[in-house]
Amino acid sequence: MNNAKQQEITERISPGARISNWKDWKWQLRHAIRDIFTFEKVTGIKFEPDERELLERTAAKFPLCITPYYLSLIDTDDYRNDPFFKQSFPSPMELIVEKYDMIDPLAEDKDSPVPGITHRYPDRVLFHISNICSMYCRHCTRKRKVGDVDSIPTKDEITKGIEYIKNTPDVRDVLLSGGDPFMLSDEYLDWILTELRKIPHVEVIRIGTRMPVVLPYRITDGLVEVLKKHHPLWINTHFNHPRAITESSKEALRKLADAGIPLGNQSVLLAGVNDCPRIMKKLVHKLVQNRVRPYYLYQCDLSEGLSHFRTPVGKGIEIMESLIGHTSGFAVPTYVIDAPGGGGKIPVMPTYLISWSTNKVILRNYEGVITTYKEPDNYEPIFCDRNCKDCKLQLKLDEAEEIKAVGVEKLLCDFDDTISLTPGNTDRIERRTDRKYDE
Repeated sequence: MNNAKQQEITERISPGARISNWKDWKWQLRHAIRDIFTFEKVTGIKFEPDERELLERTAAKFPLCITPYYLSLIDTDDYRNDPFFKQSFPSPMELIVEKYDMIDPLAEDKDSPVPGITHRYPDRVLFHISNICSMYCRHCTRKRKVGDVDSIPTKDEITKGIEYIKNTPDVRDVLLSGGDPFMLSDEYLDWILTELRKIPHVEVIRIGTRMPVVLPYRITDGLVEVLKKHHPLWINTHFNHPRAITESSKEALRKLADAGIPLGNQSVLLAGVNDCPRIMKKLVHKLVQNRVRPYYLYQCDLSEGLSHFRTPVGKGIEIMESLIGHTSGFAVPTYVIDAPGGGGKIPVMPTYLISWSTNKVILRNYEGVITTYKEPDNYEPIFCDRNCKDCKLQLKLDEAEEIKAVGVEKLLCDFDDTISLTPGNTDRIERRTDRKYDE
């Protein structure tokens, strides 16, 4: 978007504001669009009275909040077909609640042992560290929380979550979520990451954020410096459409990638937004160009008010058929349904295994080629007595030593602390052994 358009929108939002305000993420938050009247004023879009009444009713139940940056991406000449409009602006169809819709479809509250923690999988937890977002996405699976009083959990509240993680040694992976974790100040986020890094069994910390999509100016140099202190750190973001990868979002992704942070993307399949093989292929290509690995493609959840966004599962399979084999393997996300009731993510992929027998499998490829793979006639698994602790077979899982110094080499090398070599069968060593037994 050019500076002239940015300046025009800036002044409509805040008369007298300068273009320099536009890239100030805190200014963007202060001037987020939160009502229909302001939306009309800033965009020039006008709704008929009957439609405006329905929109007001929708926003009363599921509030409106759009950052000026994200609003600026809307094509006002064709807004009803625009992917940014559909993802950010209320639709009266959100008031339609189907009989199978659920308030908490993923049972996050039921799987919460302490406030802020969702512990569903054996070795990882979701840690809600923020209750606010810079924008309310209309397809949010946590629509039940949208409209709650915006708040940042206190240190006491966060500490309870940290204590749960500390007292649960099985947890090796912590995913920071919300809301959006990047709504926290740099200092507060630094404190949380520091406390988690003190826990020996926490191997990996992940952060889920939509800031590179809806407010890329939040990815400041100061934030990046904080994040760099806490490796290994992974970040997953949420691009749903290739047009969202703007010059500003590219800059945000560049800063994160240059800081050595692996980036992933989780898209949601949305009717009228990205339910098209060409759109999804363009999206994954633009993601990998910007060093972001497509991670998941989600089937839209069964949250209340999302029925107009849902596609048949067959549409997702069609999209996966258009990606697998047709583009780079690392550009293909895993298509999943997050099971209602808290069952977790279930991969739903095209079927490539056609049939099999005791020693042969029949496969097909993306082109429709059907082929066979011959399995071994004699396969003898290594005997396992299930005594993993004392396994002498294959279960050596610690890092291999790159080199093992022997003899005088031990005294010369820098990676071994040996200071002397002493034969083991001298009288002196035997006397030491005798004294040890005497004592």
